[in-house]
Amino acid sequence: MARPPPDPQFILRGVGAAVNALHFSCDSPGPPLLFSGSAKGAVHIWNLDTRRSENVLDGHGGSSVIWVDTLNRETVLSQGRDMRVCLWRVGEGRGEVSDCVYTGSVGFCQCCVLSRGSSSGGGGSSLLAYASEQMEEPDSGEGPLLVAGYEDGSLVLWDVSLGRPLSSLSVHPEPVMCLTFDPSRQRGVSGSAENIIRSWALDGQLNLQQQETVELLNPGISQLCVRGDGKILASAGWDHQVRVFGWKKLKPLAVLKCHSDMVLSVAFSDHSDPAKRLMAAGSKDQRISFWSIYNQT
Repeated sequence: MARPPPDPQFILRGVGAAVNALHFSCDSPGPPLLFSGSAKGAVHIWNLDTRRSENVLDGHGGSSVIWVDTLNRETVLSQGRDMRVCLWRVGEGRGEVSDCVYTGSVGFCQCCVLSRGSSSGGGGSSLLAYASEQMEEPDSGEGPLLVAGYEDGSLVLWDVSLGRPLSSLSVHPEPVMCLTFDPSRQRGVSGSAENIIRSWALDGQLNLQQQETVELLNPGISQLCVRGDGKILASAGWDHQVRVFGWKKLKPLAVLKCHSDMVLSVAFSDHSDPAKRLMAAGSKDQRISFWSIYNQT
């Protein structure tokens, strides 16, 4: 007999708006942190030891925050529907915007931070990818590859350094709502307003090839996230549920029910200790749920 799905370990309240974006920062000195972006334009920084908000960053004029990331624990990036990406300095209780990029895009396409290694071994730099009507040429040097999802349901693999597409694949009849990529396996997965999750991979010639699909009971996928160890995949659903799959073959493992409205975001923590790993889900019901699932090594 299958075991019933677990209850959440704890729930955070107090955002005061739908939770659109989540990002963990746990594997470094100091308390584990979660960054959440809300529909009211605020980024909350949560201390997961005390389960309280330590700081609130408000720099998007009330426009919905749709993406949050960090370069380190003191440097935060946030993207709002005010067509700006903000760079924040948050160390020692600070919370000021130190720089902004105007994207010119009011849509829901999230940014992405791309790492560019140094061939000399002296470290690397980062590139910010965002939706725009014009392409800005990166500095000279070897650049990463980027997979982008489009409104016609297609995926395109870009060579960032050359600014040209390498391959494309039609995967959804609806616009691509979300995608994630696992570099260690050269494999990704995408979702849309339909009730299908589709996986795809890069072959040896950097061609996108469709792989497994899994059909869900209800349509609508807000976000997808693969855990860092490459064992499980989580989906945030419009049906108020989080679904967990085995990443290797998209085998359904669990359906997690906690929220009373659409689940908009899902993220896995970056704890180095597997026993401490968490999954967080943010919802339109203004709550963030935390789960400990499949942490056995």
